[in-house]
Amino acid sequence: MATAARAGRKPASTGAIQEASNAEARLIAVYEMFGRGQTRPALAKARDLVRDYPNFQLAQLVYGDLLAAQVPPSNALPDTASIAKMRGNPAMAELHEESKRRLQALRERPPANTVPSQFLALSTRSRYAIAVDASRSRLYLFENSDKGLKLTADYYISVGKSGTDKVTEGDARTPLGVYYITSSLDPKSLKDFYGAGALPINYPNPYDVRRGKTGGGIWLHGTPPQQFARAPLASDGCVVMANPDLKQLLRKVQIGATPVVTARSLQWISQPQAEKEAQSITSAITGWKDARTSGNEAQLKKFYLPDFQRSSKKATEGISVVDDEVKYAQGKRVQFKDLSYLHWKDGDDTMVVTFGEVFEGEKSGRSRRQYWLRQGTDWKLFHEEILG
Repeated sequence: MATAARAGRKPASTGAIQEASNAEARLIAVYEMFGRGQTRPALAKARDLVRDYPNFQLAQLVYGDLLAAQVPPSNALPDTASIAKMRGNPAMAELHEESKRRLQALRERPPANTVPSQFLALSTRSRYAIAVDASRSRLYLFENSDKGLKLTADYYISVGKSGTDKVTEGDARTPLGVYYITSSLDPKSLKDFYGAGALPINYPNPYDVRRGKTGGGIWLHGTPPQQFARAPLASDGCVVMANPDLKQLLRKVQIGATPVVTARSLQWISQPQAEKEAQSITSAITGWKDARTSGNEAQLKKFYLPDFQRSSKKATEGISVVDDEVKYAQGKRVQFKDLSYLHWKDGDDTMVVTFGEVFEGEKSGRSRRQYWLRQGTDWKLFHEEILG
């Protein structure tokens, strides 16, 4: 069976797929049975799977392969022209690639006690975090607590027809970067094409805009009723999930607080390594805070790039950002809380920093999201959003 011939090999790292959708878990069980030589039980499980999920095309293919394996070679009357045509069929090639990606996710598990390199620190106000590895057609869901990030689930996904690294509108590519979920769209307001719902992200983010990237409407969304999953490269740039998987995600994300990293290939690091890599931006944030508190405008100005921009509900036209910050702080001591550091490196070295601040003697304050760019050994601010 071509789609599962190598399924019996032992996974390369820890654990089976965590909280996979029922359909995928059952498909993996079929693969594993076949790999152990248990062909008839595998066939029975595959038959039940396609009965319960008749729109799961890959399961249909696996079931067909298992059925074909039951036919004795002496009784087989292959039509060589038909077989050659089937092998050259793009739809068949896509299904075999989907199978390959799913098996890869089973064998190549993330190392234990590691996180994607973008997640240097995440406030517990973000209860969940999402990371997409396009090379593996996989979305990883992390639960966040005071003990750190824990991988709780991962799902097969599809990305853009033309791959990743979106640059212009209509290029059918999925953007690469650090984003946040901005809303959750009611499936009743959407076409069936989007399935169980949609979660827009903030592409283009300020770093994308800085580099002249265009386009929009990048969502995490489901599939139409007649299609369980799509090929690995199948969307116009969105990240597409099977509807049962998306429904699990919809119950957990937080609007404005759930980060989404989309990477060509995720790199996994230990928590101590993440903490070490966060030290330089922590020093920059501390220096920025101290310069503001002391009213040292010359020192504070050094933290901003000349083309710095701020988006805020309150207009500050005619007032420089340095003057505004010094006036806002008024020399008062400030406490930063709920700090998050999301690192992105693709030639430039950038950091998305989110935090709340409360001045001494006050009960509430601003929430900010800052975009920093490393220039040499220094971090410089190029954009800030006042969230509330």
